[in-house]
Amino acid sequence: MSGTGRTEASRGRLGSALSGLAVALGCVLFLGGFVWGAIVYKPYTVPTDSMSPTIVAGDRVLAQRVDGADIERGDVVVFRQKSWGNLPMVKRVVAIGGDTVGCCTDGKLTVNGKQLQESYLAKGQPAESKQIPTITVPKGRLFLLGDERSGSLDSTAHLTEAFSGTVPRSAVDARVDAVVWPMNGMLERPTGFRTLGPISSPGPFRLVVGAIVAGAVLVMVGAAYGPIAKRASRGRGGRSGTRMEPAGAR
Repeated sequence: MSGTGRTEASRGRLGSALSGLAVALGCVLFLGGFVWGAIVYKPYTVPTDSMSPTIVAGDRVLAQRVDGADIERGDVVVFRQKSWGNLPMVKRVVAIGGDTVGCCTDGKLTVNGKQLQESYLAKGQPAESKQIPTITVPKGRLFLLGDERSGSLDSTAHLTEAFSGTVPRSAVDARVDAVVWPMNGMLERPTGFRTLGPISSPGPFRLVVGAIVAGAVLVMVGAAYGPIAKRASRGRGGRSGTRMEPAGAR
């Protein structure tokens, strides 16, 4: 066998090995991404427009499984509260235990005496459609509002109940991280709450999606190598088999 033949054979074996490795690694990333996502996130379909325009009726969201103790101001949470119907509900946390919340000052919600900049509200929408009394949130509880304040059955609709319409942290099932249908992506971070304390960091949604996409690309590239290499080999074989006759040959 000529040196050229041995070189091409070596290259072929190396290419096959690399393509197999790409497919194997791609499968690990692709399947691993889905498994990771299933462990970290829970899917929910939002039934109402109470969180409009952030989330509207029919949107499919992914909510990160978290402990209620980890919830911060500004988080959009999925929770169950028996006195509210004991069904999964989606609302935004505007105040936590120890906070004093009231409305309204210059048309804005106040928390601990500071006016809250709520960029997630619809343009021109007031912070609250009705006057609410100043409330101090009990320790271990959360004060929740919908982003569509005029039609949301939230803490303001339960002010006469025990604990002034707040819900316990233990009622939280998950924290909404992204809207996946339609594909609106990650929720905007509620930076207006930074003046009151820390806000939650985004979940691993982008990493999960990145792993799935990278895995799919590697599988496709690795799987495509065989047919491409075979076609290229046939092309080289055809060219090497063609001989040019010397000048004057008959």
